[in-house]
Formats: sequence, C-alpha cells, structure tokens
Amino acid sequence: MLTLSEINNKVKEYFAAETFTGIPRQLYEPIDYTLAQGGKRIRPAMLLAATQMFGGDLETARYAAIGIETFHNFTLLHDDLMDQSPMRRGKPTVYRKWDENTAILSGDAMNILAWRYFLRTPHHNLHRILQTFEKTSMEICEGQQYDMNFETQNDVTIEEYMEMIRLKTAVMLGGALKIGALYADAPDNDIELLYDFGIKIGLAFQLRDDLLDVYGDTATFGKQTCTDIRDNKKTFLLLSAIKKASQQQKERLQNLFAVSPNDTTAKVNEVIDIYNALNIRHDVEKAINNLHNEALSKLGLISQPESDKAPLYELTKQLLNRQI
Repeated sequence: MLTLSEINNKVKEYFAAETFTGIPRQLYEPIDYTLAQGGKRIRPAMLLAATQMFGGDLETARYAAIGIETFHNFTLLHDDLMDQSPMRRGKPTVYRKWDENTAILSGDAMNILAWRYFLRTPHHNLHRILQTFEKTSMEICEGQQYDMNFETQNDVTIEEYMEMIRLKTAVMLGGALKIGALYADAPDNDIELLYDFGIKIGLAFQLRDDLLDVYGDTATFGKQTCTDIRDNKKTFLLLSAIKKASQQQKERLQNLFAVSPNDTTAKVNEVIDIYNALNIRHDVEKAINNLHNEALSKLGLISQPESDKAPLYELTKQLLNRQI
C-alpha cells in the first residue's frame, strides 16, 4: 500500500516518462511549458489513491491519471485567458507568454491529448470511465458559463454560487475518484460515496481558494491575490458579506463592484475592511470546516479498511490546511 508521498512520486514518474513536445513547436511548446510546471497534481493523485484503495493495479490507471491532469491544465489555459490572469504557479500564463490564439489552440490540443490518454489502456469498465469523464468535462464547461454569467448578474445567491463551484471545480475531484475506483471494480455504493466525498472536498477547496485570493500571500499562493475583488467576481466572501451587511455596507459593496473591473488599491482595501468588519473570514472558515466534516463522514462510510483510506485522509488534510 503506497503512502500519499509515494503516490505523488508515482505521478511525477508517470509525467517524467511522457513527451509533450512535437511539430509544429508553436502548438506543443505551451503544452510542455504548462505541464512542466507541475502544480499540485491533486487529481491524478486522487485517481490513483482511489484505484489503490479498492485493490486495483495502478498501472491500469496510469494513463487516465495523466489524462485527467492534462485536461485540468487545458481548462486553466482557457480560464486564465477568460479571466485575463497574468500569473499561474508563479509564472506568466500562456496567453501572456505567447498570445491569446496560442492559449486557445494549445488548450484545444491538450483537451484532445487527454482523451487520447484515456483511450490508451483497454479496460472492461472503459465505457463507464469515459462516460464519467465526458459528464465531468461538460459540467466543468457549464460551471464556467455560470461563472461568466455571474459577472453581470446582480442577484446571485450563495446557493447559486455553490452550485457553480460544484460544477466548475468539485466535479473534477469527484470524477477523478470515481474513475480511479472504476479501474479497480469498486462496488457501486462505495463509488457513489467516494464521488460525494470528492464533491465536498472540492467545494471546501474552492472556498479555501476564495479565502486565499483575499488574504493569501502572492509568493505562497503562486498567483496574484485580490483578483476576485479587482475583477468584480461574485465569491462566497462577497455574497456572504452582502447577506450580512448593514444597508449602508451593502450599498457600498454594490457600488464598489458596479464599476468596471479595476486594479485600484483603494477599492481592494475598502472591500477588505468591510469583510473584516463583518468577520467574513471566520464565516468562510466555518463553511470550509462543515464541508470537511461532511466529506470525512462520506469517506468513513466506505466499506474498505480505514488504513486503505490513509492517502485520501492525508490529501484532504493538505488541501484544506493551505496557509494564508
């Protein structure tokens, strides 16, 4: 039974054995640049941990692990372009290093590569695996559209926001776990519990991301902070603040987020001052803890021995304890 550290090393080994260069180089260089940065590689680790938990052979899930990480990075190329984000993992984003057309086309190629990886290993559950990957992929697009819709929608509720991040972020974690379990022929009931665990962790992970965007350190976080405030993004912090604010505070927040996206320090500082006055950071931490506990309850119900779940417990701890 591999530890989480050993699973992470296995993911690194798998990627080190792959080549992401080719001709025309202008198409492949951004792919290689993106995947060489590594990142946390949470999704392939989750996929392999799920396969291992149910006694599956990690080699059967090898290319699916590479595929799901390749797909995740494809979404980041397009997401960074849509959000006009200048940095990713402490380096210039692809559209900034090259140009917008390159980010679109190289991202498209990464999407195709992801499917190619999934098709490399025959498996009697391959149809269900591909169905899960297809459903996950489409839901991510739906979540991204909701996120874009919210930019001009003034009456977004917390419930609508949670559904958006379920689609945009959480389904990828749940999908990775479900795919990994399918490679190991896990019982259907356990697969659904594992999927629900991934959804709860994904929601908590995104709320932590929202918190880090406001209160995190750029060097530690790996990308520019306070971009959500600058870009007028509807986040759990903002929606919680509007719900909790006095009429005067609510009107001020609405006015600050009604103007065109801007990079003024004064705007950022004023929004954060309102968040602090309303103790929003505490509210977000509480929501994260509640989701964490719900996730652990799902994981606890899975029929495998607790020792077999150790890598997922450890990964959950790492994801939700990211420091501000």
